[in-house]
Amino acid sequence: MSSPKKVPHILCIGIPVRDGTFRVEHVPERGFKENASHFEEICGGNALNAAIGIARLGARASLCGPLGDASEMASRFIFDKLAEERIDTSHLVHMAGLVTPISAIMIDASGERTIVTFRDPGLWKVQLPPADVLLRDCDAILVESRCASFSTELCAEALRRKIPVVVDIDRQMSRSEGMLTAASHLVFSSEQLQETAGVTDDGEALKKMAKLTPAFLAATRGPRGTIWLDEQGNLKETPAFPVHTVDTLGAGDVFHGVFTVGLTEGMTLPDALRFASAAAALKCTRFGGPFAAPGRPEVEDLLRRSPA
Repeated sequence: MSSPKKVPHILCIGIPVRDGTFRVEHVPERGFKENASHFEEICGGNALNAAIGIARLGARASLCGPLGDASEMASRFIFDKLAEERIDTSHLVHMAGLVTPISAIMIDASGERTIVTFRDPGLWKVQLPPADVLLRDCDAILVESRCASFSTELCAEALRRKIPVVVDIDRQMSRSEGMLTAASHLVFSSEQLQETAGVTDDGEALKKMAKLTPAFLAATRGPRGTIWLDEQGNLKETPAFPVHTVDTLGAGDVFHGVFTVGLTEGMTLPDALRFASAAAALKCTRFGGPFAAPGRPEVEDLLRRSPA
């Protein structure tokens, strides 16, 4: 699987977050305290994490969405970190008087993360740059589902221009939500798929959602791999790669970003899903959230060592 001749450009739409990460043996019970063995300040958010995964593979990533006031140290920190990853930040929008989101993240001994996030409600009133500006030279869009209120119209326009739209769904959606038909690919987390469909079985939930949208449908299930529907509506599964997990923070977002890269490079759906699964697995083997995302040689090596 060699690098493509044309470097794909993916527009990632979401809300960047400033993350304080704490490594703990156990997440404390209510009213108790726990000492952390390590602290690190990074930046995150679904789209931002995905953009790092995209850039690490050698593709071009642009990030679009709201930030807090331009005077904040938090937003300057985020710009500096993204510049190091060569991610285009020219479409991020500062919103006067608002606060850039911030998260406290505890990562326990199993690698699982527990997150508390504050997002200023005013951020959802953002006005994105015009579609002609955002979609210029754009090969695909990757968008956080929580940003539907300010991005659905742009996604619908992208579809009209035959630009793929991948939605990272990590919240319950309304079954009448416009994003369901403004996307070409809907990739749920298992829990949010079941909540949205009102069905406790992933396969049945996917089939129920298929009645509401023509988009490709899949659900990620961590170490249980990915379940999805092929073009004939048959259930398929892509196994996860078995690895020693130390940090799951950002793994799902890296999956979405790398899956989108695979699509823009013309991979088949099974190949794009394996490509994404390999990248997400490697990310889980080291600390650092999205900044532990692998480069292309690592991903391709894991795929070579693990025949389908």
